[in-house]
Amino acid sequence: MHIRRTSGPSRRPRPSRSFRTLGFLRPPHLMRTGGMLLVAALFASGCSSGSSTTTAATALAPLPRSTPSALAPYYAQKLAWRACGVPGFECTTLKAPRDYAKPAAGDVRLAVARKRATGRGKPLGSLLVNPGGPGGSAVGYLQQYAGVGYPAEVRARYDIVAVDPRGVARSEPIECLTGRQMDAYTQTDMTPDDKKETDQLADAFKRFAKGCGRRSPDLLRHVSTVEAARDMDVLRAALGDRRLTYVGASYGTFLGATYAGLFPDRVGRLVLDGAMDPSLSARKISEEQTAGFETAFRSFAKDCVRRPGCPLGGPGTSPAKAGGNLKAFFRKLDASPIPAGDADGRRLGEALATTGVIAAMYDQAAWPQLREALTSAMKKNDGAGLLVLSDSYYERDAAGRYANLMYANAAVSCLDLPPAFSTPQEVERALPAFEKASPVFGEGLAWASLNCAYWPVRATGRPHRIEARGAAPILVVGTTRDPATPYPWAQSLASQLSSGRLLTYDGDGHTAYGRGSRCIDSAIDAYLLKGTLPATGKHCS
Repeated sequence: MHIRRTSGPSRRPRPSRSFRTLGFLRPPHLMRTGGMLLVAALFASGCSSGSSTTTAATALAPLPRSTPSALAPYYAQKLAWRACGVPGFECTTLKAPRDYAKPAAGDVRLAVARKRATGRGKPLGSLLVNPGGPGGSAVGYLQQYAGVGYPAEVRARYDIVAVDPRGVARSEPIECLTGRQMDAYTQTDMTPDDKKETDQLADAFKRFAKGCGRRSPDLLRHVSTVEAARDMDVLRAALGDRRLTYVGASYGTFLGATYAGLFPDRVGRLVLDGAMDPSLSARKISEEQTAGFETAFRSFAKDCVRRPGCPLGGPGTSPAKAGGNLKAFFRKLDASPIPAGDADGRRLGEALATTGVIAAMYDQAAWPQLREALTSAMKKNDGAGLLVLSDSYYERDAAGRYANLMYANAAVSCLDLPPAFSTPQEVERALPAFEKASPVFGEGLAWASLNCAYWPVRATGRPHRIEARGAAPILVVGTTRDPATPYPWAQSLASQLSSGRLLTYDGDGHTAYGRGSRCIDSAIDAYLLKGTLPATGKHCS
């Protein structure tokens, strides 16, 4: 299991970490069809393919006076756009210094895509989008959702642009394990019962970290959120925009807030949806996210027990009792995994089953799929449905190949913050607090937080408040029962930012924009199109 992904399923493709890194999924915008989560393999036709026809070079924004001379060539670069295999989209490559402290030491090449404004109304420049993760492909998100699914008026007046952050997807991706090695990793017992199992879990984390260090030794030190935010400013200049206009979901809110903290005078209209709190430690993030998943599960359980055949209990069953029934099922799987109809012989054990349930917590639209999967597993001894949900979370395709999401997720997360725990003994002492936060998921999520303890690169970031004094107004959006980015995080970020304004969605699921609330969508659209902020304290449902 992995979880610090911040994003998740909806009618869009999902966005934050996974059960092994505890964090955030990508936003719920990652495309879904018939309740099934689409995986990154569907984004295969990206900037690496297609025609190399060059279009008109982008006009350059004036170079900020504060830009060091060594960075001037990066800020002055001209983008050559080309067709890239997805009708209606253009792609290019942006160069950025691998190490901003030593620009002469070499470059990273970042994949960029855009969908040009359709032309109705006054052009508003570029709108940069990021779906979260860390590790979610912004290019895939643009091509699969934002470029075709954002409101028509937003698409009419903005060029919608995405860049895969360094180390992610098409931008010199971090690599760690083979498909078979990743299969073994995702099935590792995350609730060890004795010292032998604890040692096996620690060994799995060590092998994962060692694989990343061996396969991506150079870039691993330079995939922090600060560096990704600086890359966004280089892109802003290359696009010819004086200020950055941006929609970031889930982890993308941390990326956007980091940009605002670094370049407050270059902030345009920023929407931070499903907000993270940059002032929290990794331990606090893990514990509060654990409570968030418990809140989401209780909402699911209340809905499930009202429906005929709910495998967690009948009408009147309390969420606590339903959770106890699910936990008992997990324990059975821990002792004896069940068939899952997998061509590679994988069976459904506790780790994969828990990840499957977690995956469905990101969006209530996935609840029927989860209910059916649990019914098959708990009543028919068939784990195929939960395995599908787990594979979608890990972005594993039918051929056993994994997308880069989990590798980039760990690489960024472990660089951004010191580890939540340094030893298994520290996890054991913290178990009561995690199990109090979530009787269902607490134990597994506590142990998942150990992964960064063995990372081959020391963290360069620390918890910190972001005020971004002097920035233009920034819109922060929070969902009251968000599992991956709990609502208090949005409240905290909005209060930290000197120009923050909080917009609240009273509902379930991860993130709010494009989820079906006309109130939310119209408020965000008014801000993007007119610069009009919602009223202070505005709530939507």
